[in-house]
Amino acid sequence: MSFIARRKQTRQISIGGVKVGGNAPITVQSMTNTFTHDVAATVAQIHRLEAVGCELVRVAVPDQAAAEAIASIKHQISIPLIADIHFDYRLALAAVRAGADALRINPGNIGGARNLKAVAKQAKERGIPIRVGVNAGSLEKDLLKKYGGCTPQAMVESALRHVALLRSFDFHDIKVSIKASDVLRTVEAYRLLSSQIDLPLHVGVTEAGSLFSGTVKSALGIGILLAEGIGDTIRVSLTRDPVDEVRVGFEILKALKIRQHGPEIVSCPTCGRCEIDLVEIVERVELALLTSTIPVQLAIMGCVVNGPGEAREADIGIAGGKGHGVLFKKGKVVRKVKEQSLVEVLLKEVEAYEARHSDGKRK
Repeated sequence: MSFIARRKQTRQISIGGVKVGGNAPITVQSMTNTFTHDVAATVAQIHRLEAVGCELVRVAVPDQAAAEAIASIKHQISIPLIADIHFDYRLALAAVRAGADALRINPGNIGGARNLKAVAKQAKERGIPIRVGVNAGSLEKDLLKKYGGCTPQAMVESALRHVALLRSFDFHDIKVSIKASDVLRTVEAYRLLSSQIDLPLHVGVTEAGSLFSGTVKSALGIGILLAEGIGDTIRVSLTRDPVDEVRVGFEILKALKIRQHGPEIVSCPTCGRCEIDLVEIVERVELALLTSTIPVQLAIMGCVVNGPGEAREADIGIAGGKGHGVLFKKGKVVRKVKEQSLVEVLLKEVEAYEARHSDGKRK
């Protein structure tokens, strides 16, 4: 029995070589926090994002230097690059000329229909999509007045207004996002929007916060929507290294059984029976497997009493004891291992599992 609603079918668009919407997998994206005009630093960060599975990356374009840097950045990365535009439509035009694979524009500050028409014309000529990105913090003044504040209904009207405007310019490669820092307002806004359009939706909770609070808010907001079948691509917004955004994004998809990307680690919360430094062991394993894409379930448990039984579904696991632990597979104990060798043994087993998995794929 599945508790996940059937995903809503949306129109499919292409961002570079990545399909978004329709039957395409839900993609995980992030945004750099370097100065975009610093090409070396931006490329280095994107390479780190690529290593952990990021599928689309967005860069801020606050000025002409940032727009022009897109050309150099594009030649050195492997994933599609999206230009994030606020305030000045001319920066969008420059980003398109520099080779951006898509644009994100903010309806609240792009500067009117004439400017948007110029952007749409050039984007259509180059065959790149536009995301209408509504943010609660920059909603149009007339909508704030009409609805008495930034309500979900106001956000949806802003999005629909600009989608209609783009369509009036015969531009149809559109993706939409409609974000607030408040989880419940975000969820309600996406529900309303999803019921009224069939365009692909970029889902997230904006300005979610630090690693702790931001992960909780994002898991709730994004998780609720995905469970209801809403969303085609996601971004977890954290005041943090963007690599962590990608990691959290994939964890949300894994928890909902939507996509399996990389190892899934199950570990116990520890209790008075635990006689090993389980926190350090888990962190060492996570760090060692940060860039692994193998879909293996690992269990790292604190004691040999209940560990294997509690984690019997895991492909591979270790459970600690006093001075030693056990290696187990699918809940069956394989052998005893000295405590100081537990991590090494587990990682070797993962390596062997990956080799068998790769051989199976090639056959």
